Amino acid sequence: MERTTTREKVFVKSDLIILIGGAAAVICAAIFYYLKLNPVLAFLTSAAAVALLAALVGRSVEQLGDRFGPGATGVLQSALGNLPELFISIFALRAGLTTVVKAALVGSILSNLLLVLGLSFFVGGLRHGTQKLGSSRARTIVTLMLLSVMAMAIPSLAHWIHSAAAPHEETFSLIVAIVLLVLFLLYLPASLKRGKTGVANDVDDEEKPRWPLWLAVALLTIASTAAAFVSDWFVTALEPSMKSMHISDEFAGLVIVAIAGNAIENVVGIQLAAKGRSEYAFSVIINSPLQIALVLAPLLVIISQVFGLASFTLVFSPMLLAAMFLAIVLAAFISFDGESNWLEGAALIAIYIIIATAFWWG
Repeated sequence: MERTTTREKVFVKSDLIILIGGAAAVICAAIFYYLKLNPVLAFLTSAAAVALLAALVGRSVEQLGDRFGPGATGVLQSALGNLPELFISIFALRAGLTTVVKAALVGSILSNLLLVLGLSFFVGGLRHGTQKLGSSRARTIVTLMLLSVMAMAIPSLAHWIHSAAAPHEETFSLIVAIVLLVLFLLYLPASLKRGKTGVANDVDDEEKPRWPLWLAVALLTIASTAAAFVSDWFVTALEPSMKSMHISDEFAGLVIVAIAGNAIENVVGIQLAAKGRSEYAFSVIINSPLQIALVLAPLLVIISQVFGLASFTLVFSPMLLAAMFLAIVLAAFISFDGESNWLEGAALIAIYIIIATAFWWG
């Protein structure tokens, strides 16, 4: 009886949904891609595949448990969770869709700081009342997020104010990218710690890993490899789909690509808030845009120049820049007291909808 129970606990219902759904979505996306069928359906199936593969990556890292240490596992989960978005951005730059990539990076920050944080505050607040975010941790993460976004914004300000640095935006962006990566390396030791000094993973594990180590590593490898292929299919179908549905590059990047690349990670944050684990939910949600600002955006600057892709710089349009600043200031203002409620969540969601609507026309 004990052996049967152990086998049944290897895969729970949600594991099977992710595995079977992910395999089906990848097969459908491959059929639409290689047979060159309806581009809109190809886009939708590849988007679903990207989201489910991201879920499988996250679940695989989660099942590694404390084998690499709790802090390291948390950082690894955040880093690998952004793999699909990194792949999508690289293929989009190869296709010359620079506007989509810039909008997607800003959109990822907006969706996490406004939509997902708002939904977690709203759902958690309705179920549990006022939620505690952990004031010192909240201030540390949000302050670092604010500083990172400000650093990302400086090349844009130099460009739009027409300073002497404006003609050198590629070199300037490269320097900023390197500085941000160094800042991430300085932040990394603190994020690897657990307890009061830790930032990224100050959470008690409620559930021991169900998967053996070999299975977690195998599925992580398969999901990461498949995500690279599916991201290419996703980008290939993206442009014709935008034209057929009359969607602007900015809206496609800001909303569609950003949400597809972070879909499952976002759902996890909301589920945690619904369970009353508000501090953990806040940490999960806020660390994603932090890694986008400190790691993903700088890496894309470097990769685009090293591999000769479409030039990617940290110069964003004034509207993208304003939206990004608005999101981080609102998130900082609401979270600095270490508490949240459902009404604050509803306000964040409303601001996200208004900003997304502003980009519908381009």
